[in-house]
Amino acid sequence: MAEGLSLYWMQSGGCGGDTVSFLNAESPDFITLFEVLGIDLLWHPSLSNLSHVAHEQILQNIFLDQQVLDILVVEGSIITGPEGTGRFDLVQGQPRKELTARLAAQARYVIALGTCASFGGFGADGIIESVGMQFHHKHSGGLLDASFTARAGLPVINLPGCPCHPIVLKDTLMAVASGSTPRFDEFNRPLDWYGVMVHQGCTRNDYHEYRVEESSFAERGCLFFHLGCHGPLTHGPCNRSLWNRRSSKTRAGVPCFGCTSPDFPQPYPFFQTRNIEGIPIALPDGVSRAHYMAYKGMAAAAAPERLKNRRTDI
Repeated sequence: MAEGLSLYWMQSGGCGGDTVSFLNAESPDFITLFEVLGIDLLWHPSLSNLSHVAHEQILQNIFLDQQVLDILVVEGSIITGPEGTGRFDLVQGQPRKELTARLAAQARYVIALGTCASFGGFGADGIIESVGMQFHHKHSGGLLDASFTARAGLPVINLPGCPCHPIVLKDTLMAVASGSTPRFDEFNRPLDWYGVMVHQGCTRNDYHEYRVEESSFAERGCLFFHLGCHGPLTHGPCNRSLWNRRSSKTRAGVPCFGCTSPDFPQPYPFFQTRNIEGIPIALPDGVSRAHYMAYKGMAAAAAPERLKNRRTDI
C-alpha cells in the first residue's frame, strides 16, 4: 500500500447524502480505513475543524505544488448557472466550479462520488444548470472535457448512486492506494461494481421470469411491469452488496429507482411503468422487443402455482 496519500473532499451542489452513507461504512469504518491506507484527510467540509485561514493555506499549497493532492473526491453536482457563469455557487466570491477544476488539474486521481457528481443528477435540466465532473447525463463532457485525465492517467472515476454505497467508495480507495487500475464501462464506472444489474440478486427474480406481476405495494411479485422498477434496466451493486448488510429497495418491496443511471432522476413518475398496450417501453438490458413479447407470454402461462398462489398475509 502507498503511504501518506492526501485526500481533499469537495462538497458541491448536493444534499451530503454520500458523506452520510460513507460515515455508515463498517468492517472497517472510514477512520480505520484511512489509517490502514495511510490517507491524510486534508479537508472535508463537514468533518474538518480547520480555520478558514488554514484551509486557504492548504489550497494555496496545492496550487503551488507545495502539497501533493493524491485524491480529489467531489460530492454533489457542479453548478454552472446562471448561463454558464457558476455564480449560483460561490466560494470567497469565485464560482466553485473554477476551484473544482483547478483542484482536478492537480490531483492524481479524481473521484466523482454519487450520481450528481457523476452525471449532474438533480438540477441537471433546471435553472441551476448542473453537470457532472466529466459527463452531463449520458454525454461526455461536464465540468471537464471528455479528454481529461488526472495526473495518474485515468479519467474521472464515476461512482454513482443516490447515495453511493459505502463499500463502493471503500473498494475504489483501496484500488487507488494499491496502484491498481479499475476497468471502466462507457460511463467511467468501475465494472467491478457497475458491471452487474440491480436485477441480479433480486429476491423477486422468479416472479419476473414468469411475469407474475404486482400492481400494488406490499405484495411479493415483480415490480417491473406496473410499479416502475428499474432493476432490469440499471447497472448497480444494490442486490450484490446489501445496504446495512441486510436489505435493498426491491427486498424491502420498493421499486428500484435507477439511481446509478446517467439519466437519474427521470422526468416521469417513479412508481409507474410506461407501456404500450401492456408492454413496457424500456425493456430489460439486452432483450429485443420481439423476443420479449413472445417469451413473456409463454412464461406467464407456465408460471408455477407456488408463484401464482403466493401468500401476502404472512
